[in-house]
Amino acid sequence: MRWALVKVCLAVTTMVVVAFAVPLGLVIREMARDRAFSNAEREAAAVAPALSITTDRDQLERVVASAGSDAGMAVHIPASGDTAAVDLGRRRAAADDIATVRRLGRASTSEVPGGSTLLQPVALSSGEIAVVEVYVPDAEVTNGLATAWAVLAGVGLALIVGSVAVADRLGVRMVRPAQRLVEGAHELGEGKLGARVPEEGPNELRLAAVAFNSMADQVVQLLANERELAADLSHRLRTPLTVLRLNAASLGDGPAAEQTRAAVAQLEGEVDKIIRTAREAKPQTVAAGPGAGCDAAEVVRERMAFWSALAEDEGRKVRVAGVERPVRIPVARADLAAALDALLGNVFRHTAEGTAFAVDVHNGEDAVIVLVSDAGPGILDPEAAMARGRGSGSAGSTGLGLDIVRRLAESTGGDVRIGSSVLGGTEVRIWIQLNGRAPVRRGHRGAVRRRRPGRLVSTFNRPRSLP
Repeated sequence: MRWALVKVCLAVTTMVVVAFAVPLGLVIREMARDRAFSNAEREAAAVAPALSITTDRDQLERVVASAGSDAGMAVHIPASGDTAAVDLGRRRAAADDIATVRRLGRASTSEVPGGSTLLQPVALSSGEIAVVEVYVPDAEVTNGLATAWAVLAGVGLALIVGSVAVADRLGVRMVRPAQRLVEGAHELGEGKLGARVPEEGPNELRLAAVAFNSMADQVVQLLANERELAADLSHRLRTPLTVLRLNAASLGDGPAAEQTRAAVAQLEGEVDKIIRTAREAKPQTVAAGPGAGCDAAEVVRERMAFWSALAEDEGRKVRVAGVERPVRIPVARADLAAALDALLGNVFRHTAEGTAFAVDVHNGEDAVIVLVSDAGPGILDPEAAMARGRGSGSAGSTGLGLDIVRRLAESTGGDVRIGSSVLGGTEVRIWIQLNGRAPVRRGHRGAVRRRRPGRLVSTFNRPRSLP
């Protein structure tokens, strides 16, 4: 494209220069010719007054000499009565041309070797017509013409070079963004999802760059959503796997029991591999769509009914609070159920049998808080537990469960905190914003204090309307 623009500009400028330079050169040549013959007419006019007064040869020679052009001027006086014809100077014009001018009585020019002659008729006092001949050499006709043409050619060449330079700069300005757009497309096709194109150049190329960057962002978002979907679905399989593993542990001894436990362990390992593979890319938070929402109290009651049966088999004490009245939140029912299953599954996986746990729901004016606490050993490093791609501190953890909870809370503008519970173990607090505003920092993560036994109190800043 760059060279095409240069060629087009070169062709157009050359045609314009030729269209103006050729006529201008011809005009300059005609101006030089007119200037030479105008000088010859002035010289002839200087002799005319003397001819109208006298025809004496000596006096005419002095007049011609005073004109300064005696070498190129000749005077032809015809015979009259007793006066013989007089010819002063060197005659170059043909006798017929002189006779024609004398007969017609008007000036004319004729070609002679080395140049041209101007034949100017002058009326004498005797009534005869004399002819003044002025020689105009070719060198005088073309005097200064070569310089003028050289200047004209230089100006035309400068215009052509300048136009080519400007076209080249314009071509670079257009081609460079196009090349970057091509390079970005190649990089994106090679799997470099971070490839983006600077939005520069002409308006059309800027719009193309904006469209490309938007497309690349959409591709990254779609890939991230696919990975998250695979991770979420795989993690949700951990809930029935936990039940299977616990049930398999109670089968006792025997070949069938060992095979069942081995199959469950193998299946659990494969699910973990799927989760780790899906977590290779950084997840993107996807908020619930318009109109999405559910009754948090109903979801908590439903999931606790499922986990309570398993807790009864393991001798765990369970407490649920705050689910007597409906609690609407802007979260999809399936997402809240997945988050609760992830947290409760971690309780069963990482605490010993007989460990108590509790779920509390606090409903405020602008936020809903869901607390999941247990009486287990707790989490030594809450920051590492919340970090995606790192374990929660217990063997065999993928760290994705807490990440599912975090994404659910952040999709509403809330957040997740980990601290110590009054039961002596871990407390996970899910802060769900009801108005969709950005979360406000509420003190140090995990800061928890204890009060009277049996009452759960956290130093996380809660809305004043919370119980």
